[in-house]
Amino acid sequence: MAESAEKLKILICQGTGGLASGAAQVAEAFETEFEKQGVEASIGKRCAVIGTGCRGLCANDVLVDVCIPGKEAVTYDFVTPELVPQIVQDHILGEGPIEKKKAGPYYEKFLEKQQRIIFSRCGTIDAESLDEFLEHRGFEGIRKAVTMKPSEVIEEVKKSGLRGRGGGGFPTGMKWSFCAATPGESKYLICNADEGDPGAFMDRSILEGDPYGLIEGLMIGAYAIGCKFAYVYVRAEYPLAIKRLQMAIDTCYEKGFLGKNCLGLGFDLDMRIKAGAGAFVCGEETALMASIEGHRGMSRPRPPFPAVRGLWGKPTNINNVETFANVSYIFYNGADWFNAIGTEGTKGTKIFALTGKVKHTGLVEVPAGTTIKEVIYDVCGGIENNRKFKAVQAGGPSGGCLPSNAIETEVDYDSLIKAGAMMGSGGLVVMDETTCMVDIARFFLQFTRVESCGKCIPCRIGLKIMLEILERITEGKGQEGDIELLQDMAYDIKKSSLCGLGQTAPNPVLSTIRYFRDEYETHIKEGECPSHSCKPLLHFRVIEDKCKKCGLCPRVCPVDAIEWEKGKVAYIDLEKCTKCTSCYDACRFMAID
Repeated sequence: MAESAEKLKILICQGTGGLASGAAQVAEAFETEFEKQGVEASIGKRCAVIGTGCRGLCANDVLVDVCIPGKEAVTYDFVTPELVPQIVQDHILGEGPIEKKKAGPYYEKFLEKQQRIIFSRCGTIDAESLDEFLEHRGFEGIRKAVTMKPSEVIEEVKKSGLRGRGGGGFPTGMKWSFCAATPGESKYLICNADEGDPGAFMDRSILEGDPYGLIEGLMIGAYAIGCKFAYVYVRAEYPLAIKRLQMAIDTCYEKGFLGKNCLGLGFDLDMRIKAGAGAFVCGEETALMASIEGHRGMSRPRPPFPAVRGLWGKPTNINNVETFANVSYIFYNGADWFNAIGTEGTKGTKIFALTGKVKHTGLVEVPAGTTIKEVIYDVCGGIENNRKFKAVQAGGPSGGCLPSNAIETEVDYDSLIKAGAMMGSGGLVVMDETTCMVDIARFFLQFTRVESCGKCIPCRIGLKIMLEILERITEGKGQEGDIELLQDMAYDIKKSSLCGLGQTAPNPVLSTIRYFRDEYETHIKEGECPSHSCKPLLHFRVIEDKCKKCGLCPRVCPVDAIEWEKGKVAYIDLEKCTKCTSCYDACRFMAID
């Protein structure tokens, strides 16, 4: 530890977002510049360029921390290879940080109200290093757990109040107790990493940034239920997550942390990754197990539940990545510590993926009970282009749209359900005044219809008919009675579908009708889209009293269809216009209809 503390560290975000923004090239540039400048000799300390997991502020990648021993770490954002020589020469070898290139005050604001527990190692350690994991309390949790009886481990998890983070929020300790109580020599533990919600990437970031932490959580769960084999079901679209997790599993086998007599603690556990083909329905437990068994991912009726008859007919427990990631910290710090965080009904923290019309998109980890307003405005900087907040889709395709007057809703299971949404896996899609709520309902229903496995008629046929109605409305062809028909069909599909996909797919439609019925009526009765978003209903004309004569719209028009002179209102030539909506998207004043 002493040697590590005396080391100059360059921490570079090398999650998927960081690498896509050029993190590998930035790391190479640091290595090259260190050698060129003889940095180790100049400062008398060893240097390490370390690839970490995701920091959360994904829109600002590449993020780099310069950690000089004895000094406060400095964060730079939007780092490119061209900036690296200046950082090395002026900051590391020079007088101090480059103020103009540092991450702005918004970065401190982004972190201020977060409580990074699950993400505490993401962005701070080498995601691929077992040694660094061990230096940060790695495997302390499983060592503590095996000093207890399996039943005591389950009671500790119950005492913590941890609820499953995959969407349903079922108490984790209770779920473990069902599987533990089922007799049988062979049992299975499955980590559901089939993260399929549009815009959600929380689980991926944990797998990429703290794979050993997930393994430890699985080890504790396996010991508790009496299981000797664990699967991690990951969608194949996560190649970096699979690579790092497989590397961690292989290293654990080499070091004796997995396999026979794990860590010398007296229990056996084998672990394997199963790459899924990316079917959204495989996030549902029974479809997931069918996929592992080599069958098409289709749901089956319950009961029997997986805890009684699951994978290959054996008792099986399934939790998602974030749930297992929490388990380690419960045993590091105790159930009472975890229970003190959050609300009465939702303990601990929750990770959210913020996308849409918000200034700072990315991942945030906040205590349960934090309000939606605090997440959007205090953590993520508010609405893009300072437009009005209109709604937020909470819980992904299975959740609901909450309006602006619900912005004080707390992010916990009970409050979100009461408001007409759900926690889900943690996706929050932020919308402003330019978003059409009928079109949003159409978008999410289109997704779930395509992802339906088709096994049961209500989901297969019902969602198709609902989607056709929504498409007709957004094209200006809506009919009287369409709203009532959508509601009737939605309730029927929810009641009669076989699995959670069909049971929750109508939620975006029901919530948008509940809170934005006037938009549906305007589309149907007047043939107009109040948000000027549905392309077939757009007139492509400039509203004179709203136009600020800024000249932005002609600059973005790809076919030069907009005529404009300085100080004058713009004019759209409809003969040239291709209705691409570039002008509408660019206008900050909603001056284009």
